[in-house]
Amino acid sequence: MASRLKNRVQLTTHGHRPYLEAVESAFGSEIDYAMLVKLYGPDPAESERRYSPPVCIAAIPQPVTGDPDPRHISTSYVERQNWTVRTTMRHYTRLSNGFSRKIENHMAAVALNYFAYNFIKIHSTLRMTPAMAAGVTNRLWDMADLVDLLIESESKKAA
Repeated sequence: MASRLKNRVQLTTHGHRPYLEAVESAFGSEIDYAMLVKLYGPDPAESERRYSPPVCIAAIPQPVTGDPDPRHISTSYVERQNWTVRTTMRHYTRLSNGFSRKIENHMAAVALNYFAYNFIKIHSTLRMTPAMAAGVTNRLWDMADLVDLLIESESKKAA
């Protein structure tokens, strides 16, 4: 995927250590990557809130690879993507009846959702699909294209 992108990618993750290896294996050094390490503690303004979750008291940007633009070191984009996934897929709604009994079914549902989001849905802010904006494709896809890909994949397996 990294080789097909039109522009260099800037990525920000929070301080979870496994992301370092994951980003390295996906992009190598061809990325502007930073971590936003958040520190949590009690809210100094409210000492009597006994059962409240901790408050973010600091967010420290730490460049990791490349030359990330400090103005764009933020986890807001990925948090927005997570919210979109949770609201568009019943699989991610807590205590819902939209779960998969087999991991293969769950993986297929997630793949379909991301395919539709990135290749079929025109986003109002981009005025095109995210895949088109990233230079991964130059056309709008539809479900027939997905079916064709599935047929092609299955015929290769049978051969």
